[in-house]
Amino acid sequence: MTIARLLRGAAGAAGFLVAGELVIRFGISEDLQFPAPSTILLEAVRLPADPDFLAGLGATLTNWVLGLLIATAIAVPVGVLLGALAPVERAIRPVLEFLRPIPSVAIIPLAILLIPVDELMKISVIVYASVWPILINTLYGMHDVDPLAKESLRSFGFGPLAVLTRVSLPSAAPFVATGVRIAAGIALVLAVSAELLAGGVAGIGVFVNLAGSGNRTDLMMAATVWAGVLGVLANVLLLAGERRLFHWHRMRTGASES
Repeated sequence: MTIARLLRGAAGAAGFLVAGELVIRFGISEDLQFPAPSTILLEAVRLPADPDFLAGLGATLTNWVLGLLIATAIAVPVGVLLGALAPVERAIRPVLEFLRPIPSVAIIPLAILLIPVDELMKISVIVYASVWPILINTLYGMHDVDPLAKESLRSFGFGPLAVLTRVSLPSAAPFVATGVRIAAGIALVLAVSAELLAGGVAGIGVFVNLAGSGNRTDLMMAATVWAGVLGVLANVLLLAGERRLFHWHRMRTGASES
């Protein structure tokens, strides 16, 4: 079923590209200059040979991974703590619900003013945006733990810490993994957005800005294609890891492989 899904996705993407090619070449006014998908894809294939783009790609990947790792290291323990201590969660929940809906892109100008170090500013924005899906999914995972399993362990004389490590954490782990996968996409968006708004020395967003200043729309779109490819690869790899590590959870919940 997975192969069938890949084939359907490839067919849909191919159809979209063909339609875009036809519309741009034959259906758009000559006054609007926009590169055709074939031109964009050709430039995207050429970009890995460009040292400036490679440097920018490396900078974006570094900020992306560091921000995601720091967010995970913060959000998972906090989510476990709040999920295990209901009074603490009730006290802090209003603050979380106030901060969570704030658009992460909107804090970039504030971060630029408050954090003078360029890389630290970008990583901080990524961390802020990535914390929420991991934290909320960890909380949901802690709430989803089977109370009967916890009571059974307590009845055998195990303490709260043993119940947490033997039942709650393993049960919540699939939710945490899903939160990290969702956060990975958000982190990439913020990594590129911060580079677009704040500039800097290197990054995919910086490369797009430079290409735009030279009126190279084809290079702008080609770099954007690579950002999309990174997002797709991260999602596929993390999803494969979830299925491999937590196949028991999919069987328990009846999740479909199609």
